[in-house]
Amino acid sequence: MTDAAWAKVRLHVVTGKGGTGKSTVAAALALALASHGRNVLLCEVEGRQGIARMFDVDPLPYAERRIATGLPSEDGDQHAGVVHALHIDPESALLEYLAMYYKLGRAGRALDRFGVIEFATTIAPGVRDVLLTGKVFEAVQRNSRNKGAMQYDAVVLDAPPTGRISQFLNVSGELAGLAKVGPIKSQSDTMMTLFRSPRTAVHLVTVLEEMPVQETVDGISELRSNGLPVGGVVVNRVRPRDIAEADLVATRSAGLDKEMVREDLVAAGVEATKTLVDGLAAEARDHAERRALEDAQRAVVAELDAPAYELPLLAGGIDLGGLYDLAARLREQGMA
Repeated sequence: MTDAAWAKVRLHVVTGKGGTGKSTVAAALALALASHGRNVLLCEVEGRQGIARMFDVDPLPYAERRIATGLPSEDGDQHAGVVHALHIDPESALLEYLAMYYKLGRAGRALDRFGVIEFATTIAPGVRDVLLTGKVFEAVQRNSRNKGAMQYDAVVLDAPPTGRISQFLNVSGELAGLAKVGPIKSQSDTMMTLFRSPRTAVHLVTVLEEMPVQETVDGISELRSNGLPVGGVVVNRVRPRDIAEADLVATRSAGLDKEMVREDLVAAGVEATKTLVDGLAAEARDHAERRALEDAQRAVVAELDAPAYELPLLAGGIDLGGLYDLAARLREQGMA
């Protein structure tokens, strides 16, 4: 997958090791894609209402809601698109499935009251994943025949973590021992046609630390072994590179020149106590060593056969303004 191929992608699946900021990246990607008048649907399936918190809106129901205007176009010639959001839970998805395929409207809701739906989605995780991904599939596949339904130019899925993403998307394989025929099996096979096509890209989010990068390497290998299309690798929370490499090397090898630090502090009108100078020297060494570790992991990412993108660590944390900042950076790097 190359940057030029993103225009063909309708479903962007975003995964990553827990704690790497995959939900933030998914939200930023949705805003970036909603440029040039495009409409985008941002979906979540893990039940945490993360989208509502990031966009500071009320908890999302099982319905598509407009939550934001997309990133404005660079030249100002076109209006920004719109980002809608959808919180998908397996119980609601199963009720919708029963209504669509078995015409069980009131009867389906009665099953819900008796706890049958919770029972079904708990004992058969493969069925649960088919229901969750099935709603995403429906949003991607919509056309003019779906009267009254919003048509989307792209769908972004805030997906489960890297360790479960292949199982989550490989719904046909997961159902092999549960349903060999019937509508659920047929639906899962149809969904796999989309998930394994160039219309889908699975993006992996990491940070420059050994465990998340290794999980990204393993995740890419597993996705490819299951025939699922790998998209880009987003390196998140990159620290600023505001110290020259030569200074970092010198700090790691011989330590910071404490006398020079003391002189600089005095010149700045700061009392240069031994405790302060020693503390700054220790911080400098820690920073230099961390930068060396980050550079080593960046080299690993560079060896992956996938385009890589970098997002900075935002000192003020993530708010809506921060999401737009990250969205602009993704677009500048060619991801949207």
